Amino acid sequence: MDFGHGGFCRTSLDTMEDKYKLLLVDDEPDILEFMSYNFRREGYEVFTASNGEIGLQTVLQERPHLVLLDVMMPGKNGIEVCEEIRSHRFLDNTIVAMHTARSEDYSQIAGFNAGADDYIAKPIGLKVLKARIAALLKRNRTETAEAATEANIISEPENMGIVINKELFVVVKNGKSINLPKKEFELLALLMSKPEKLFDRDEILNAIWGKNVVVGERTIDVHISKLREKIGVNHIRTLKGVGYQFVN
Repeated sequence: MDFGHGGFCRTSLDTMEDKYKLLLVDDEPDILEFMSYNFRREGYEVFTASNGEIGLQTVLQERPHLVLLDVMMPGKNGIEVCEEIRSHRFLDNTIVAMHTARSEDYSQIAGFNAGADDYIAKPIGLKVLKARIAALLKRNRTETAEAATEANIISEPENMGIVINKELFVVVKNGKSINLPKKEFELLALLMSKPEKLFDRDEILNAIWGKNVVVGERTIDVHISKLREKIGVNHIRTLKGVGYQFVN
């Protein structure tokens, strides 16, 4: 491996447009070496970082397709790194998967609340990890292709003041822009795509997180709560135990 400046490592793969870029961030050298070797063998272009600060620097420099991010690290932890990644609009399409031995609900909720796309608990078998990463990348590619063929602007009925521009990834309410993390944006777009329709929880999970991603039961609730804080509590109605709908 060729170790570059700034403390991160880049594999010796040739740069090719059709290769996915992976960034692995973990403070355990053995884990980084093992994962880097195996993902490189799968044809990925792999970068590694041994802490959150270097990981964030590498994300900004290399713009990887996916970041596998350990949560518990000294200094800047994974939650903080994820939040900073999501603060940059040009990284909206970068997938962030949290990777940690902590399996408590509050840890998962913190990760998703920070804008993570998936949560992968340690320990996990290599084959399963590879499958999860491949599924995330495939789903993201499919969503990108589908988005290119869809209408890019969704307006709330009866001119209630909320407009979603899917091309620019912007939400505007009463003329003011609202910054939403990727999953909150996708959730709002889904609900607004069919006002008054009741989306059940399984339908929302499959549409936003995908069938191959396992998330905690409270994940949707957390995202709905954050949306209500930003667009108003009256726009999203809850049918307890069933799902949610966008209302005028």
